[in-house]
Amino acid sequence: MSSEKENPGETAEPEQLALIRETVRQAKVPRAKPRTWRGAALAKELPVARVVVNKGSLHLDQFFDYAVPEELDEAAQPGVRVRVRFGAGAHQVKNGRREGGRLIDGFLVERRATSDYSGPLAALADVVSPEPVLGPDLLGLARAVADRYAGSLADVLQLAVPPRSARAEGRPSPEPLPPPAVPEPGSWARYERGPAFLDSLARGGTPRAVWNALPGPHWAEEIARAVGATLASGRGALVVVPDGRAAGRVDAALTSVLGEGRHALLTADAGPEKRYAQWLAVRRGAVRAVVGTRAAMFAPVQDLGLVVIWDDGDGSHSEPHAPQPHAREVLLLRAAHDRCAFLLGGTGCTVEAAQLVESGWAKALLAGREQVRRAAPLIRTVGDGELARDEAARAARLPSLAWQTVREGLRTGPVLVQVPRRGYVPRLACERCRTPARCRHCAGPLEAPEQQELHCGWCGRGASDWHCAECGSTRLRAQVVGARRTAEELGRAFPAVPVRTSGRDHILDTVPGRPALVVCTPGAEPVAEGGYAAALLLDGWAMLGRPDLRAGEEALRRWIDAASLVRGQPAGGTVVVVAEPTLRPVQALVRWDPVGHAQRELAERAELGFPPVSRMAAVTGPPEAVEGLLASAGLPADAEVLGPVPLPVVRPGGPRRPGDPPPGEQWERALVRVPPGSGAALATALKQARAARMTRGGGDPVRIRVDPPDIG
Repeated sequence: MSSEKENPGETAEPEQLALIRETVRQAKVPRAKPRTWRGAALAKELPVARVVVNKGSLHLDQFFDYAVPEELDEAAQPGVRVRVRFGAGAHQVKNGRREGGRLIDGFLVERRATSDYSGPLAALADVVSPEPVLGPDLLGLARAVADRYAGSLADVLQLAVPPRSARAEGRPSPEPLPPPAVPEPGSWARYERGPAFLDSLARGGTPRAVWNALPGPHWAEEIARAVGATLASGRGALVVVPDGRAAGRVDAALTSVLGEGRHALLTADAGPEKRYAQWLAVRRGAVRAVVGTRAAMFAPVQDLGLVVIWDDGDGSHSEPHAPQPHAREVLLLRAAHDRCAFLLGGTGCTVEAAQLVESGWAKALLAGREQVRRAAPLIRTVGDGELARDEAARAARLPSLAWQTVREGLRTGPVLVQVPRRGYVPRLACERCRTPARCRHCAGPLEAPEQQELHCGWCGRGASDWHCAECGSTRLRAQVVGARRTAEELGRAFPAVPVRTSGRDHILDTVPGRPALVVCTPGAEPVAEGGYAAALLLDGWAMLGRPDLRAGEEALRRWIDAASLVRGQPAGGTVVVVAEPTLRPVQALVRWDPVGHAQRELAERAELGFPPVSRMAAVTGPPEAVEGLLASAGLPADAEVLGPVPLPVVRPGGPRRPGDPPPGEQWERALVRVPPGSGAALATALKQARAARMTRGGGDPVRIRVDPPDIG
């Protein structure tokens, strides 16, 4: 009996498998969509789809044509996300259709009746989502940004269109609200042309202004009123700010001025799904106003009437990913292409902002000197010579004037202390003559992190027997003392006062108006309720002494941003800056005249031929690669090559910044400069040369950055 049961079991399994195979062969509609749509009928109308594929290589910066299967005809509309086969060779053709290759993502740009390509086409593999996320306006903007920065369209679209969330797409966006009423000018009345600017926006005008905002907390509300005036005209508005803290302030101001439901907040803190849902609401026209950080510069606002950028000198506005566009330049392109209003605002003033006014493209939006005097705090200076002779400074790095200012300020409120660098004694110098402490073996800087043994920051050798080569002293002091060490010193000097720190590891948004010492690094200053009673700006020479063309401009911007958080002079607000009083940025701070400083900087840049008067590109890579690219590039006749010069070698395991060479490799950088009007030709020449090198030799280590923010 056992053998009789085994024999039927042996023949049943093959018969079952054969039956399954035959059923699959006879099925008319496959259960899973075929990868190549072999034998599938094509769409009867417009059977060709023009696609931009997600390949950022410069030699692939073009559109590719694909056949549209009839089953995907309805879903394959311009602007949707698609999946396509890419990389199949000409020999991989079956039944007149190209097959094979790797599945990658892309965007369908256009449906066409015929293709410019004469060979067989591959079929669209799939339509990922029927949601049209890439409209003609966004596509045109992305193409313009790619051309300006010598980059590829695919790389720009990676920045412009956020990753998909199916759950967010499945939810409907809210119904759009009717235009709000025109808001009152409010604190805009403090500016000479402020009410006229809002009135022009409300009437549908397109004014362009560079706005030097008065110190104090009103700037967010003033932006909200400008957005409200634009919405009242039936148009949309876009606001780009440097960080999430600034976005939160503008978000709260918009809610206060306009109410709920009229704007979207686009920041990374919201999370992918919520941020994509907000982005979709903007794309679908449910929301007409947007405030966000750097990535929001591409937000697809419908019927755009106003673009705003706040604090354009902040490094956060510069995108670290290819092709590394700057938010200010992208918004300038949008203002030109969409013919909309433009507002560049900040408590400081960059050289680029001064150039917009000098060229006549934008008008200055300023307050009178009497308004500035009422809003700005009193600025007092302490020079390096006085600091070196002051016994109080020798004991704890703070001059007597600073101690007095802190004591008086703590009677009425918190005191802000700005320290240029993070950390714990980053660099050391001789206490007597201030000569930097260097290693006797490699001349590297000596360090003592966390008060450990003295050692070299380059070769790592110990230096326990160090003495100054200039004066023979064996005593060291912090050349630039970090925020943590400063907080310790102040805590010992004022034991009854709480000390709070704000920096990279933990950034405070606000602090109470009670007496306290708030020690922070530049850009991490929290807002105090009612404003700070006083502020100390320490080690100003360290910010001014950086080997960078923008050192003075950046130092003044950081100082003014911090001083703007202090109460006005009529309310007793005082700021002490520890820097040489005769230096131009210090004098501009004392007069509270960032516009005048930017105008003088612009005049000097014009004489020297430096940006923004000229256009410049940085070419970085191994020496032979940089030399080869510059030799093969058809640079404009008026181009001037500066360098190349070697870059510092990054230690293996050491900290790296975006754009640094690989650890241990010696790279060089060359700067290519052209006069105004030749910037587009320079970008095109460098892009074509790099694309040609990539086509011939595969990967290319050369990096190109147009308008580098740091040129040394």
